Amino acid sequence: MKRILRKAIKPFLPKYQVITTSYQIIPGQPITKKHSTHAFEKGASKEAKEFYQKVITSDITKALAPIEVKLKRSFFTVGKTHIGPVENFKKVKAVSAN
Repeated sequence: MKRILRKAIKPFLPKYQVITTSYQIIPGQPITKKHSTHAFEKGASKEAKEFYQKVITSDITKALAPIEVKLKRSFFTVGKTHIGPVENFKKVKAVSAN
C-alpha cells in the first residue's frame, strides 16, 4: 500500500539541483565563469542536501576559489554559499564559458 502511495505522490514532488559557478581570473583577460549543474530526481531532497554539504566542505572546492554553490528546489534557491570574493566578480562584466 505504501508503494502505491509513493508512486502516486512522486510526480508532484519538486526537483532538486546543485549549481556551481566557478570564476576564472587571468590578469589582462576578461573574467570567465563556468556553470556546472547536478540534477536530482523528484523528491530526492536528502541526496541533494548531502551533495550540497559535500561540495561546500570539500578541500578541492576551497582550493578553486572563487566559487558559488546554490541548492535549488524547483525554481527557488534553498541554499547559497560563496567561497572567495564572488560578489566582487559579479559586479564586473563576465564572459560565459560553457
